[in-house]
Formats: sequence, C-alpha cells, structure tokens
Amino acid sequence: MPVPILLVTGFLGAGKTTLVNRILQQADGRRIAAVVNDFGAINIDAELIAGAEDGVVSLANGCICCSLEGDLLRTLANLLRRTPRPEAIVIETSGVADPNDVIRNLMDPVIWREAPLETVLCVVDASAPEAQLDDPLFLSQLRAADLLAVSKGDLIDRSSLDERCRSLSQINRRATLVEAPGGEVPLDLVFPEVETPRERTTRPKRPSIDRFESFNWTSGEPISLAAFQQAFGRLAPRLVRAKGFLATIEKPGCRYLFQFAGGKATLAPLDREGSAQEGTRIVFIAEIDRITAAEIDEAMSRAGIAS
Repeated sequence: MPVPILLVTGFLGAGKTTLVNRILQQADGRRIAAVVNDFGAINIDAELIAGAEDGVVSLANGCICCSLEGDLLRTLANLLRRTPRPEAIVIETSGVADPNDVIRNLMDPVIWREAPLETVLCVVDASAPEAQLDDPLFLSQLRAADLLAVSKGDLIDRSSLDERCRSLSQINRRATLVEAPGGEVPLDLVFPEVETPRERTTRPKRPSIDRFESFNWTSGEPISLAAFQQAFGRLAPRLVRAKGFLATIEKPGCRYLFQFAGGKATLAPLDREGSAQEGTRIVFIAEIDRITAAEIDEAMSRAGIAS
C-alpha cells in the first residue's frame, strides 16, 4: 500500500509547525511520521512537534531543496522500511525552501512508487506585510500549492482578511483556500482519498542562490528576561526570523518559547516539556550580510548576557 506524503511549505514564521502539530493531534491513532527541516544547526521546530505516532525525523543546518536533498531521500527510504510502516508522512520544509525543488526530488521513481506526493500545502500568514506578495520565494511556495491554509487571521480585521484571501486566490486559482485558525485544517483536505496522485510538472532546476543565513546563540545558564528583551530590541530591525527556548532568572524551572516573525515577537511558557536540553538556545535568521555573529554576541553581551 503506497504511503501518501503531505508537503508543508510556507514563508518564515507563517505557522507551519503549529499546523503540523494540529494534524498530528487529530491523527486518531493513524501512524504519521513527521520529517522536519529547520534552517539552522539547532532544529527548534523538531522539538516543538508532538504526537507523531511514527516519530519525528530532524533535518537541520541546511535546506532540503538544495544541500539536504540526498538526506531527504535517504530519510524517506528509511521510514518506508520501518515495521510497521507509517500510514502517512508529513514533510515540513524550512521557510527558505522552494517547494518546486523538493517536489522534483519527491518525484524520484523509487520514492514515488512507494510514497507518492499527495498534497502540497502552503501556510500563509494573513498578517504579513502586503509586500510579501511580491517576494519571488513566497510566490513560488504559493503557486506550488494544492491547498492554501491562511493562518493568523485573528491578527487583522475581517475586511483585510477577505482582501488578502482574494489576492491569494488570484495568484493561485487552482488551489483550495481555507482559513486555518490555530493551524486547524480539515484532515480530508490534507489527506484526500485519491486512487492515483497526479504527477506534477515542475520548472527546470534553477541555480541555487543563497539569500538567508542563520546564526545560533546558546547559554548554559538562565538569562535575564529584561536583558534579553533589551538585546533583542537592538537586533530585531535586521532580522527576518528568530525562535528558540529561554530559561530565565526571573522564573527558575520555567521554560519559554520565543518567536519573532513579521516584525512581531512573542514569548510564551511551554505547556509541556518541549526541549531536551537545558539553558537558552536561539536561532536568528537574516538576509545575507545584514548582520554578523559577532554583532549578535555583542548585543547580547552588552545587555549582560554571556553565552
């Protein structure tokens, strides 16, 4: 029996991990394996995925559309050799991945025979700046999708949300568009009952162009939350994304999930044991040449935080 693949794509900070978690929570005993690709040496997203019946496989420090494409195919082959086999596989790409390159790899005849790509789902942040609609990477993610899941609609008013949905539908007219509050998407759309998944046409592979780079910052000791907020305020204007786990002096024993996307930062207590390692670990993502590791270390040390 072929194992269907769901490919989840979307720009940095769109809400892909939240949506994947919701899918796994609704699995109802179905064996679903999750393959998570994070753009950085610290795979934050893999630690946030909970409830995969067949386990979570982490692909870190690269992008599966280029440097990790061989790792992806080997990972899928290993998953398909498991006993019992997964009944479905979810692949969450990094926010810097072009899904067309991933789709091309998934159409490898050996993989396609045993694990056909059934659905490409693009998570779209409704509250993202309108300029994102002109971003070539975002447009590539959008146009590759069969299903558009619009997240964070609660952050804007209803008329703005309707207008954004109309714009998305005009860009990709063949895709089904659904609102996905809290990452909620109907499973019958995610894994539709199809006898033969359609083969896909992709554009010729383009030369790889490095656009983003990631920096990892860690501290083995709890840090001052006030000092961290001060340091991050200096860094934020030059970042497109940041995320990580914080252990703070103010709340010993409590771990926080830190997220920064679309110019907005959030800090929330982890409602479960989400991190296998103690201390603070953060991934910073920026356009190339916008910031350096030394500048990140300097900002953190200026605020009295030692790595």
